[in-house]
Amino acid sequence: MLPPSKLPDVGTTIFTVMSQLAADCGAINLSQGYPNFNGPAGLLDRVSYHLRAGHNQYAPMAGLPALRDAIAVKLRAVYERATDPDTEITVTSGATEALYAAICAFVHPGDEVILFDPAFDSYDPAVRLAGGEPVHLPLHAPDFSLDLDAVAAAISPRTRMVVLNTPHNPTGAAIAADDMQRLAALVRDTNILLLGDEVYEHMIFDGRRHESLLRYPELADRSIAVFSFGKNYHVTGWKIGYVVAQPELTAEFRRVHQFVQFCVATPLQYALADFLESDPQHYAELPMFYEKKRNLFCELLQGSRFRLTPSAGTYFQLLDYAAITDEPDLDYARRLTRESGVACIPVSVFYERPPAGQTLLRFCFAKDDETLRAATAILDQL
Repeated sequence: MLPPSKLPDVGTTIFTVMSQLAADCGAINLSQGYPNFNGPAGLLDRVSYHLRAGHNQYAPMAGLPALRDAIAVKLRAVYERATDPDTEITVTSGATEALYAAICAFVHPGDEVILFDPAFDSYDPAVRLAGGEPVHLPLHAPDFSLDLDAVAAAISPRTRMVVLNTPHNPTGAAIAADDMQRLAALVRDTNILLLGDEVYEHMIFDGRRHESLLRYPELADRSIAVFSFGKNYHVTGWKIGYVVAQPELTAEFRRVHQFVQFCVATPLQYALADFLESDPQHYAELPMFYEKKRNLFCELLQGSRFRLTPSAGTYFQLLDYAAITDEPDLDYARRLTRESGVACIPVSVFYERPPAGQTLLRFCFAKDDETLRAATAILDQL
């Protein structure tokens, strides 16, 4: 009686698989992307306050007005983007729900959606569930930059959307301003929408600027930009994000959002609104906070046989293990977890067609310094 699967080739995500293997083996988990330290004490205190103040019923579908107002203030301060909280900002149940709802809202059967490999693993299934056709284009290794000539060649009358992720998971790359300007020229006379996965917006290093779609009015007008409170405040388990889009796009996005996740946890929204207003320095200080962790992780590996280029953003670092073994990355990631006690993510799982012979693993450095020192002490011995 079971009908045919809509995703017959999709199994359990690699993040669940590797985190469970790490737990089973008692390994240090540098696989799944979450911190092992808590969110800001002031933010947690505000959650407790609002829980006890009785703010425990449904929030408005689009998000609490106070939180949307605070987001608008932040967007103006960071991106010089004036945004109407009522018609252009929607609070979502994390970025994954936002991305899924956006794809379902705008992708119709037969539409093509351009994705860049290695691509976060939720994009392709969402496109297929909407009836669309994913068009996978490879990023340029070793810096994983956009190949805009390939984008131009891939655009067809059926192209409905391009999904951009910057800073980029899993590679840690960041799109440059020149690429954003070239992209604007490519889509200028089309009906193509841009879906921006910008959840690592404040994890950008070495003096770089996050090139948000919102910085470019021509791009912002055709964009659905997705952001994450969970990443910015070290509370990934809260699953709260938000979407920014011009009013017509927001209205259509909300048609789907209201039936996927009607509203998001009310006391958490109140707390975030308070903290955005009282502690804006938190997100301003986040780049340096994570840059120090990236630097520590990379410095501690200088004596190892891994090769690396420090990531430009996110809280992930790629390590090339070619000098250690020629095993496929999934096999080596599993063996590294079982035998050495450090869990990571193989990069090949983020490709439609993995490059032959690629030897890259993704490690999460959003951990306390003690954990990073313990993990790198093991990696240095391999």
